[in-house]
Amino acid sequence: MTMALTLSHLTKRFDTMTALNQVSLTVERGQRVALLGHNGAGKSTLMKIVLGLIPYDSGQVSVMGAAPGSGAARTRVAYLPENVAFHPALTGLEMVSFYLRLRGESPSDAAGLLERVGLGHAMQRRIGTYSKGMRQRVGLAQALIGHPGLLVLDEPTSGLDPVSRRSFYELLDGLAAEGAGILLSSHALTEVEARTDRIVILSHGNRMAEGTLADLRRQAALPVSYLLVPQPGAIDALTAALPDARAVAGGLMLTSTQEDKMAVLARVANLSGLIADVEVTPPSLEDIYSHFGAKGAAA
Repeated sequence: MTMALTLSHLTKRFDTMTALNQVSLTVERGQRVALLGHNGAGKSTLMKIVLGLIPYDSGQVSVMGAAPGSGAARTRVAYLPENVAFHPALTGLEMVSFYLRLRGESPSDAAGLLERVGLGHAMQRRIGTYSKGMRQRVGLAQALIGHPGLLVLDEPTSGLDPVSRRSFYELLDGLAAEGAGILLSSHALTEVEARTDRIVILSHGNRMAEGTLADLRRQAALPVSYLLVPQPGAIDALTAALPDARAVAGGLMLTSTQEDKMAVLARVANLSGLIADVEVTPPSLEDIYSHFGAKGAAA
């Protein structure tokens, strides 16, 4: 297992305020990890430490096997902020060629990078004519210079339309498949739920939960919901068979713990003659995030 990023008991204070309190997390090569938290939870501070922009007070940080901010780390890490800024008078090709020269690489690679992020058709246009989504793609092309092993992305899809968001995540999927570790912060919980491998939830500088979505559902222990749609004319019989269910629009609603889910489904299967359809709704990432955020606020 090759780690792109390892944080162990990371602590950072600003005067009397603790921005990060004993935070530990890892990002493996080829893994997409989402960093979630309210404004002020510590996400930006953590990213700045990883990038070597600010020091930390205690703990350990390894970025591609090197100290954050060191020459070895900087050559293997890329960063994409929420709002990129490029010279509006330059074309996409000129801008990326400029950054390639700064990195000591051939400017002839610029066209290939822009093709990869879906801007081949617009590389000769001035950036001042680009939409925000196109400018984010220029930023991603810049971030890909040097084949980074770790990408740090801060709200990378903020302000993008749904089609641009989907294609942006498809690019990230491809990068992860090639072995890049990806750490991204986002408030777009629905897309994070579908397009990341692991999730870390911060609240008031504390790591409240970490794991896959299935792990977080078990940790949160929030209820699973079941909407039972009765067969025509079977509502009374179904209600009698399930006295613990409550009537809702469209049928009956049951809830259970995660541990009891299979038992409930078996119970429902035994009533298949009365039920036309079953909709099982596990806790969403938004539910889980709210649960752990409330715990962090109360701590």
